[in-house]
Amino acid sequence: MTLSPIVTRVPDGRVRPRRDPDWMLQQLPVAMTGEDFFVRFVSIFQHVGTTLLEDADTIEHVLDLSVAPPEMVRWLGSWIGLGALDASLPESLQRRIVSSAAQTLAWRGTSHGLRTYLELVTGSTVTIEEGGGTWAIGEAPIDTAWVRLRLESTGMMSEAELVEVVRDEVPAHARSELHVAGRLLWSSADDEKEAGR
Repeated sequence: MTLSPIVTRVPDGRVRPRRDPDWMLQQLPVAMTGEDFFVRFVSIFQHVGTTLLEDADTIEHVLDLSVAPPEMVRWLGSWIGLGALDASLPESLQRRIVSSAAQTLAWRGTSHGLRTYLELVTGSTVTIEEGGGTWAIGEAPIDTAWVRLRLESTGMMSEAELVEVVRDEVPAHARSELHVAGRLLWSSADDEKEAGR
């Protein structure tokens, strides 16, 4: 009768042979395995060594947003300018925010990038009205620096968190409004009043 090997499934679906729990003890000379002191002493190093080897076994997955530890996900977000991602957000939302920010980074500052990013982080339909566009010479309107965002919901984010995301993503020079479920949630004009402008 052949026994199937004991294996560990790694995040990408591949199978890796599982390390024997007594891998270091098995390397002791036979005479030492009978001595309780040596077995207990080497077991300490085996425990530490196993932890280090397990970390090394999974190092290739540390940058994979689907399996990386939450601390690493937030750190990866800082690489692409997300700043401090709130650790109290659900892990799935943190992963989705970093992933969607990375996907839309090349489109940042455009209506396409803003719509895509907000739809990914809120799970809501996003409608954007803006003053930007292209016109023939002399036909451009006087005021083109405005954007109005309409969302059905904030998703798993609080209203304050959504406002911070929008503040970071809309162009700084554009007058902006954020409407959620038909209610004005935020306006850049309010920020200007608070700043005393």
